[in-house]
Order: sequence, then structure tokens, then C-alpha cells
Amino acid sequence: MATTSESDFDYVLSQRKAFDETKAGVKGLVDAGTKKVPSIFRVPPEKSEKKVSNLSNTSHVIPVIDLADIHTDASKRHELVEIVKRASQTWGFFQVVNHEIPVSVLEEMKNGVKRFHELDTKDKKEFYSRDRTKPFFYNSNFDLYGSQPALNWRDTFKCLLYPDAPKPEEIPVACRDILLDYRKYIMKLGILLLEMFSEALDLIPNYLKDLGCAERVFGICHYYPACPEPDLTMGTTAHADNDFFTILLQDHIGGLQIRCDDKWIDINPVPGALVINIGDLLQLVTNDRLKSSEHRVLSNHVGPRISVACFFSPGAEASLRPLGPIKELLSEKDPPKYRETTFTEYEAYFVAKGLDGRSALAPFKI
Repeated sequence: MATTSESDFDYVLSQRKAFDETKAGVKGLVDAGTKKVPSIFRVPPEKSEKKVSNLSNTSHVIPVIDLADIHTDASKRHELVEIVKRASQTWGFFQVVNHEIPVSVLEEMKNGVKRFHELDTKDKKEFYSRDRTKPFFYNSNFDLYGSQPALNWRDTFKCLLYPDAPKPEEIPVACRDILLDYRKYIMKLGILLLEMFSEALDLIPNYLKDLGCAERVFGICHYYPACPEPDLTMGTTAHADNDFFTILLQDHIGGLQIRCDDKWIDINPVPGALVINIGDLLQLVTNDRLKSSEHRVLSNHVGPRISVACFFSPGAEASLRPLGPIKELLSEKDPPKYRETTFTEYEAYFVAKGLDGRSALAPFKI
């Protein structure tokens, strides 16, 4: 006879499977007129945290860095590198403006994500998949069948942007042109940021690029529908990113928070800005010099919220090579804090673990 816990697990699994099989995502629930958050999305009371903000706390304001003239003014570049260094060590997050991506491109990128997610379900279904190797696919909750206690109130499509974008016919018309355009801009900014991170570590500018930190880039494009009971569920559960670093485009709605000193701090949207955050892999290779911060997204009565996260990761071959703390950053006083691993091993652990609030770096610490 099954125990209560086994029965509960089977019930939850059947509910998640039924949701998955609709291929309509959270948007489908909203379109169906749901007025209550289904049980599989409800965060258990013991796992819930207060959704505090920092709107009145000016000491917790993430830096906004102006990149204007960085290519022509050496003294300003040095100054900006120091700001990036402090932000990456303290917060693991900062925002950038004057990054040379036109506002019109940012707006069209958000519009393209919205257009795709608001297609009729029958038109989106052909792209619905849980095969993470596909160059373009759409689903809801990559860890749907994981052990996390509640699903997140969002849908997502993922698109390979670099080194090779999908064939045009593999990308939906609703977002095809802008994705192929956006990838060119995002790579240029990504290389600049890697140079700044390298210089912040007193390494040559090309060091992190040559290490393979920008060999593969994915766009993770989220759609957070308006939620009827936002206090009962999360847009995205607390986690740190499974990459070297992330360039995030968020809309005006807000909801992104980072954990600092056991408090949740808002990263308020800045018009025309992009959010930059350090990922687990950069924390590992810099031996904790740069910080991968835990962050989350609140659900909201207002929606949809749109965001586009570009993840910079190792390429296919590099994913199998040993990855460990950079030798130039080590000394007797600062020995390695992590064992060598591979991106393949790390990613497998991250995916199996899901967004359960635990650090994905913990198993690799010495």
C-alpha cells in the first residue's frame, strides 16, 4: 500500500504532467480565465519568504554604469573597470547604459518575445519541447519534473544565438528578425564586458574571452503573465545563473530582486539599461573574486512582464575540458576554493537540482 507521501508525489506528478501536455503554459491557464493559482504553483508556507523591497533604502541601489566613451578615453575606462570590479565583488550585479544597443532594438526585442508568447496555442505547440539540445524551443518550467516544491508562474523560449543561430525557418516569424539582429549587438557588448572583468582581475583584456567564456550564447526569453494571487507563487524561484555571466533586458514592470545580507533587494528598471550579473562559472574560475548572487523574480498582478536573458557559456568542446580556478589568481594565501570540474558535469547537476533555492556550486567546493 502506498504511503501518504508516495500518494502525494504521484498526485503532484500527474498534475504536472497534465499541465505539460497542454503545451499552453501558464499563458494557457490565464487565457482559460483561472482566478486561483493551481496547487502545483503554490509555494508551501514553510518555503515562503517575505517579498520585501528596498524602495526607501538608498544604500541598496545597484550601480548604473555609463559606458559612453569607454573605447576612446583610457582614464575613464580604468575608472569604469574599478566600478565594475566593486560591483561584481559586492553585488554580483550592475546595470549599464550607453551600451551601443539602440533603444529601438531593445524595444523590438521585448515586442518579439511578447508576440511569440501571445500566439495562439496551436501555433506555438510545434515549438514546444523539453529537448534542451534544440536550437529553438518553448516550454514552461525547464525543471517541471524536478524536486522543487512549486512551479514558477512563467513561460519561456530558448534560442541559440552564438556561434551559430538556428536556421531562419527554425525560428518563429513572430521573433525571427529581431533575434537574428539582437545577437550581433549582444556579442559585441559581451566581449567588452569580458575585457572589463579580465582587467578588474589584473589579467590581460582577452584572458576570459580566450578561456572560452563567450563560445556559446543562449537567449532565454521569459513571459510572466499577470497572476491572480501573486503572494502564493513566484515568477522565478531564488537561484544563481549557470553560466559565466548574463546580460538581461527587462521591461518596466520590475520584480527582479537579489539577495544581499539576507535581505531581498529590488533591481529597479532603468530606461534603456541592461542588467549584468555574474554567473556561477565566473565565481568558480575567479576563485570567489567575483560573486554569483542569488536572485529571484516576484509574480505580479500586473503583466505580462517580459525579460530576455543572454547566457554566456562554454562551447561544446570546452564543456568537456577541466574547469577550475585560474592559476594566476591563486597563491599560498589564496589557495583554490573549488575542485576542477567540467561544464557538462556542473550543468547536469544544475538541471537535475532545478530551481530549489540551493547553490549549484556547493558540491564543487574543496
